[in-house]
Amino acid sequence: MRTRQITALASATFMLLGACGSGDPTSTLLRDSDAAVSANNAAASPDVIAGEPFPDARCEANKAAGTITYLTGFDFAAAASIVEVITADSAGYYTDLCLDIDIKASFSVANYPLIADNTAQFASGGSFSEVVAFAAANDAGFVVTAVEGRTAIGAGGRVGEAAELRLAGSTIGVKGKLPPSIEAMLLAAGLTEGVDFQTVLLDGFDPTQHIAIPTIVGFPGFKSNEPGGLNRAGIGFQTFDPLDFNIPGSFGAIYTNQAFLADHPTAAQDFMRATMRGLAESLADPVAAANLAVEKVNANGNPNFLSPEGEVFRWATDAQLIIDTTPEGTAFGVPDATMLQAELDAYAAVGLFGDSATPDAASRLGNEIIASVYDANGTVIWPG
Repeated sequence: MRTRQITALASATFMLLGACGSGDPTSTLLRDSDAAVSANNAAASPDVIAGEPFPDARCEANKAAGTITYLTGFDFAAAASIVEVITADSAGYYTDLCLDIDIKASFSVANYPLIADNTAQFASGGSFSEVVAFAAANDAGFVVTAVEGRTAIGAGGRVGEAAELRLAGSTIGVKGKLPPSIEAMLLAAGLTEGVDFQTVLLDGFDPTQHIAIPTIVGFPGFKSNEPGGLNRAGIGFQTFDPLDFNIPGSFGAIYTNQAFLADHPTAAQDFMRATMRGLAESLADPVAAANLAVEKVNANGNPNFLSPEGEVFRWATDAQLIIDTTPEGTAFGVPDATMLQAELDAYAAVGLFGDSATPDAASRLGNEIIASVYDANGTVIWPG
């Protein structure tokens, strides 16, 4: 795994429990539509060659796609699968490739029906398994074109317990329900909701208020969010990361629909080309990237009361996780079908897919699309 450092704390999903003190870039898309996508790409326009002018025919094909709407996963937050799109747009990379991109603030769970009916063309998903679960439940033709983080974005902890998940007989606060990664982690520790512990709904999103509730031992959260708020408030806490319990996960998923991909293959490919260049720059300078997101948040009226320091923390931690969990020699964002299948298998065990068979990860991946934007060294192929 990469060991390069950016800053800060880990940023995956976690369950906070109380205070105790102050793959492969050459992978191909394993779907029946592979041959059609490849043929369309070849017929639509010439390939992009590093350092050479962007082909006129390709430019015209991209313009023919019209306005491509991108839906964020949570406001304009400086999070994976959001900040890199903002960075690329700010730098003019989409325009350079003859793409007209409209970035709209949204929420991951609200995006799925809009992508399914092609009202929007690309979106941010909470995780690979979240995208697949919606697709499976609604027979939606989603194609996941990037998965940036190779760990769950959530984790958990327990009041007064530094080493073990001793939650039997206790109550955990939740915002809706336990995330699959947390439920799988607890199940691996022999703890079943409703049998060994109970859950109760929390009001609001302020971790400093949640951690002070005496009737709960902790609550799930995002490693890129709640720890920053608690640290800034000087409140001590402990976390348990699903990764430490061998529970697989992901974050920073970008996906489209099969209809748009079939109709505008070069536009889809070049959208990912510009976005991955935006990701590379966002990883290289996380503070600058986070500040671009803050500008978008403020211009949108900041309805979710996001703070500049919170967004800098959010992207610094997301960025570090992306770097740390991407193996050397693998381009950023290229999905690993084997790891993602392990994620689906683990979450199927906690009922994410109901009584349905566990989906096949490879059937939802568009690795051919993202792999084609990188050269053999993992550098985005960019025209002169």
